[in-house]
Parts: sequence; C-alpha cells; structure tokens
Amino acid sequence: MAYSSAQAKTDNATEMLQRFFGFPCFREGQAEIVDAILAGEDVLVVMPTGAGKSLCFQLPAQMRDGFTVVVSPLIALMENQIALLKASGIAAAMLHSGRSREENICDWQAVTAGAAKLLYMSPERLATPRMRQALAKLPVTQFVIDEAHCISQWGHDFRKEYLALADLKQNFPHVPLAAFTATADANTRKDLQDRLFGGKAKSFVFGFDRPNITLRVEEKHQADNRVLEIIEARRGQQGIVYCLSRKSTEITAEKLSAAGHKALAYHAKMPDEQRAEILNRFLTEPDIVICATIAFGMGIDKPDIRYVIHRDMPSSMEAYYQEIGRAGRDGAPADAIMLYGMQDLMQRRRMIDESEAPDEIKRLERRRLDALAHYCDGLDCRRIDLLSHFGDEQSAPCGNCDRCLDGAKTQDGTALAQKALQVILSLGENFGQQHIIHILTGANTEKIRQRGHDSLMDHGCGKELDARQWRALFRQLYAQKIIEPVGDYNILQLTARGRQVLAGALEVPVLIEEKRRRFSGRGRGQKSLAQGQVNAKLLSALKALRLKLAKAKNSPAFVIFADRTLIEMAQRQPKTIEEFAALSGVGEKKCAAYAEIFLQALREFENGTDE
Repeated sequence: MAYSSAQAKTDNATEMLQRFFGFPCFREGQAEIVDAILAGEDVLVVMPTGAGKSLCFQLPAQMRDGFTVVVSPLIALMENQIALLKASGIAAAMLHSGRSREENICDWQAVTAGAAKLLYMSPERLATPRMRQALAKLPVTQFVIDEAHCISQWGHDFRKEYLALADLKQNFPHVPLAAFTATADANTRKDLQDRLFGGKAKSFVFGFDRPNITLRVEEKHQADNRVLEIIEARRGQQGIVYCLSRKSTEITAEKLSAAGHKALAYHAKMPDEQRAEILNRFLTEPDIVICATIAFGMGIDKPDIRYVIHRDMPSSMEAYYQEIGRAGRDGAPADAIMLYGMQDLMQRRRMIDESEAPDEIKRLERRRLDALAHYCDGLDCRRIDLLSHFGDEQSAPCGNCDRCLDGAKTQDGTALAQKALQVILSLGENFGQQHIIHILTGANTEKIRQRGHDSLMDHGCGKELDARQWRALFRQLYAQKIIEPVGDYNILQLTARGRQVLAGALEVPVLIEEKRRRFSGRGRGQKSLAQGQVNAKLLSALKALRLKLAKAKNSPAFVIFADRTLIEMAQRQPKTIEEFAALSGVGEKKCAAYAEIFLQALREFENGTDE
C-alpha cells in the first residue's frame, strides 16, 4: 500500500489529534511513533503505563486508507477502548466471544464497508486460518499487538495464545506491524524483536518512571487490619487491593465491607457474567474498592485509581510495575503500598519450585523474584531500584518513596547477622524464624521453657532489636542468600554464604528502622492535580453531572471526560462553546455532545453561589 507524504505530516496529525481527542499537542514520544507508523515502518514501542500508547496507533488509523487490526488480550480492555473511541467520534469495531453473533457480524460488515478504521480482536481469533484468509482479501493497513510482552516466554505474563502472532510478518509481509507494551526488560525486548520482526523493527523505548506514584513497602503484620487502616485514610477513593489467593480476596472484601467500604472481590473462578458486572461497577461508580487476584489485570484502563495495595507479594518486578501502573493514570498523585513478609517470599519461591515450567524458565522466575526481594529490602531510593531493573538509570533519589520520605538508618549488620546465624546453628538448624527470634530477644515462651532453650548462652543475645526489627533483618538475610528455609515447616538453615558471614569472610549491609512508621497519608507532592484555584464544590458538581451522564449511557465516567478536563473546566469556567472547545480533552464530538450541558451547569453554579 502506498503512503502519501501528506499523511506523514506532523501538522496534519496534530490537527487530527485536536479534532478527535481534544489535545493541542502530543505527549513526549507520541509524535515520533505516529510518524513512523504513518511511514509504514514496523515498530516496537515500550512506554510507561498512562503515557498514551493507544493514541499512537488509533490516530494513524484515522489518517490512512483501509483499517487497522488491533490484537487485545481481554474483552474488558476491548470494551473500554471502543467506548472511548466512540465517545470521541471515532468509528471502531470489535469481535469477541462475549457478544452475540449478530453483533459481531454487524461490526465485521462495518469494517469491510470502510465504515470503521479500527478492528479489535483476541489473539485466538486472529490465529484462525479462516480469519487470516478473510483479512488477506481486505485492505488491512496495519496490525497492532497490544500488551506485546505476552508473546515472549521471557516476559512476566507469557500466554500461549499469543505465540501464533509470531508468523504475522510471514503471512502478511507487506502489512506494517506494531507491538506495544509497558513492561519489557532488555531480554523481553530482544525476544519480541526476534519473534515478531526478525530483529528489524524500529524500537522506541521511553522512560518507565511514573513520578506521581508514591512507592512504599511495609512489613507485613496483621495484613487485613493494615489494609483496612490504609483504605480508611482514603475513604471514598477508588483503589485496588491485590491478593495472592481467591480466599484472600473474599476475606479482605468482607472485612472492608463490614467497615462501611464498597468493596468487591474479583478472581478468575467467578462466572464471566459476575466478573463483567463487577468490572462495570468499578468503571462506573466513583468509590469502589476491588480486592482482586491478578485476574483483575490488563483490562483495567481507568485513569482515576488513587491507590494500589499489595496485600501479598507479587511474583516479579515486572508484575509489580504493571500492577501499580493501574494507579494514577490521570497524572494525579497516587499511592502504591506493598505489605511484605518473609512468608510471602518463601511461598512465592515454593510456587516456582513446584511449577511444571522448564528448568530454564524456573531459573528466570527465581532471578525475577530475587530482584523483587532486593527491591523490598534494598537500602536506597526505591524508584532508582525499580527503574534500573528496566535499564532506566536514574542518578538522583526521587523524594517520593518511603526510603526518601521517611529515612532509615543503614549500617554494617555483620555482627547482628552473626548472632542470628549462631542461634540457628546452636539449635541444630532445626527451627523456624519465630522461635529463633524469640531466643534472640530473650522471650519466655512455653516452647522455649519446654525445650530448655532459656538456658542457652545465646538466649537474649539480640535484645538491641525488637521482634519486628529482627523479622526485617531475617528478610534481608534471606534476600542476600545467607539463610534459606527448608521443608514444609520452613526450617532455617545457613547457606554457603551464611557460613562465610559467620566466619567473618563476608560483610552484611542492613537497614534497621528506628521505629515503626504507620503511614496513612500521602507522599511528597500529593497536592490536588490542579495547581491553580479550584472551587471544590464546583468540581464535585461537575463530577456528579459526569456520573449522571455516564450512568445514562451505561458507560464508565471517564468516557465522558477525564478528571483533568473537569479540573480545567472548574478552573477556567468557560462561558462559550468556543471556550469550552479549547479545554484539553474536548474534541469535536464531545464538544457537540456535552458543551451545552456543562455550560448550563456552570451558569447555574455561578448564579447559585457567592464563591
């Protein structure tokens, strides 16, 4: 297919950007990607969550002949994208198993008739010979693979159904291919290049930083009570609590509901209809808390999620980055809080060891888990650790993580580690962490008395730390591979490195927090998204109107307008349609649909208040 030079002009793309999406200019990196796609190049794009990846292929689709096929992993993600596109005046279609045959046929006919420029479908559907034969007869301008990390066996979320996409370039050699993801380390990026493009795609890798998200990791202690405490400080805000098991999601949701929060459990064992209903409530209602397994994942594209809590440890740095990336996509301040304990770390490692994955993949997963453990127990700025994992080097501390905000005392922990290791050896390497800590702190438990361990020379040798501080130190010893749990009861034993430490041949850097810090508020810069004056009552009224309109359409509130647009509306208080159209996020279609409604609300507020 030929591409005229006019199609690739940036000024034309900028005009279309304003017309459909209501933005006066591109964000960082978007213009370069749009130009490459318009020029017919194959591209691999890695951009952080919330950076506007979808626009990079949706906009070019409107500027070219034919149509673009978008591969999307989840029905929820397709539905969200289509709702947003249609609200912006862009005709788009989708094919998926959750719709009736008649609906799918109607959308297919719209595409073949040239009435829709975007066609969303699952990887399974695109893999069928029948679909490929049908597409070969049509003017397909572009293939786009969203969440492309799923195609790589080195990725954190490998999916077998994505493997069939690797031969798209062979089946459609003259159709450009674009792959987009937010979570791909260097190995995954190389694998994607090799599998999809034969190493020949133009690569765009942008920074992974989400500076508006405050990063915190806390010791896991009475997890359900702590989750409740954190959410109580954010009552009325939307958030996600990630749990490891289905049972945990249900228990956590029940406890939050009993405390008066609108909390719902979500996991893969639920019927599809029930999950769809919960997702719709989360996207439509303003104050739902979802307690979910990772089943509540890539389909969530909601901009105003204010916090993500990991009640249980995620599986890797990649999974952690993707999951916290659900928060703060509107650019406003948000929190990512992980509760982390040694039991979680050991359970995750056991899950890897007992899986049926090949040994090579198991080794990779162990390395990824070790990287996450290092992040949790690391001594430096968390954002530096997180970004460096993806090759995004940052030299200065971020000032917006618990390490930067709270401060912590770092020290040579070799002597402390030797005390712990000596107790483990004196007990014959036959006891678990809790009993060892009781001996270190000089506790007088029944188990200690029954076994005569109160007479040991080491009983009480570690009283300079309390039990919480010892638990944190044991996690660091585990992360540094100085100790390891063995068997079903997690008996602690020394590793080869541990014996070197005990012999004085290795030093052990540790972080000892002076006292418990019960964080409940927000981090640095956690101001209103708006930097100018915003009338809180007016903004609340505009949000209420948006919700009313969204419910009438049975669509998420952000499909009407994003929070950024409402805040700008409250700040500038436009009086005319021309002024309303100048707001960020107001394209032609939305201006025509909603200008008079919101202008009337602004007039009524002005006439009814002295502020």
